Amino acid sequence: MLTPIPTRQARIGVFDSGYGGLTILRQIRQMLPQYDYIYLGDNARAPYGSHSFDIIYRYTLQAVQALFEQGCQLVILACNTASAKALRTIQQVDLPKLDPSRRVLGVIRPTVEAVGPLSHSRHIGLLATQGTVNSGSYTLELHKLWPDITVTGLACPMWVPLVENFEFDSPGADYFVKKRIEGILRLDPQIDTLILGCTHYPLLMNKILKYTPPGVRIVPQGEYVAASLQQYLERHDELRQKLSQGGTCKYLTTESTEKFNQSAAMFMHQNVQSEQIELR
Repeated sequence: MLTPIPTRQARIGVFDSGYGGLTILRQIRQMLPQYDYIYLGDNARAPYGSHSFDIIYRYTLQAVQALFEQGCQLVILACNTASAKALRTIQQVDLPKLDPSRRVLGVIRPTVEAVGPLSHSRHIGLLATQGTVNSGSYTLELHKLWPDITVTGLACPMWVPLVENFEFDSPGADYFVKKRIEGILRLDPQIDTLILGCTHYPLLMNKILKYTPPGVRIVPQGEYVAASLQQYLERHDELRQKLSQGGTCKYLTTESTEKFNQSAAMFMHQNVQSEQIELR
């Protein structure tokens, strides 16, 4: 069992396998700037999208435990693959053993709750990693809340590498974005709402909008996850009381700090200073 964190000293942890979770962190900090945050990127082992269930679960649990040890009472899995493949097991199996008072939340449920009312045709497209599409998590969660919705998923294996290698604004990105947008609309021409089911994808937004027909709505996750977290804290006062309010953010990475700082600055629109951490 973990040592309890004293009142007003706990932080909020945000985890992603790579840099994409920074798009979630930025939106959360815009909406809830008063709290103290720790961001952890497992950049040395990214991307998670093509790994097996067991590997993703193991890596994600290591990250959650590291954030708990750093003083986080609440951890957001700002990674769709981790939310799809590890969240439930961590919530149901690991948290009761580690510390039942701590919380781990994902990004899929808040996105699903928000997207239902947006679709008029009731046909929704999901653009995500292979791992997220194969998991069926979005379809499962959407059908729990909105049984009348038809979901079509398509993996975009080149989109994360384009972002991670700073090619998201290059002419080469046009080819891969256009191909996937056209591909999913060919699979279901009735789609009127597209979920960007990977936290990296907002950096491709200019290209995505360029090739998405008028009348099809794009749903990035950041604002919905941030709003959901705000509502969650309003409902759970005992958790909110534990959180420190210094307005700070600490960045941890399993990759070289120099590389992380350079990439993170692009996502956060400000200079970032990180520390290296080893997960085990």
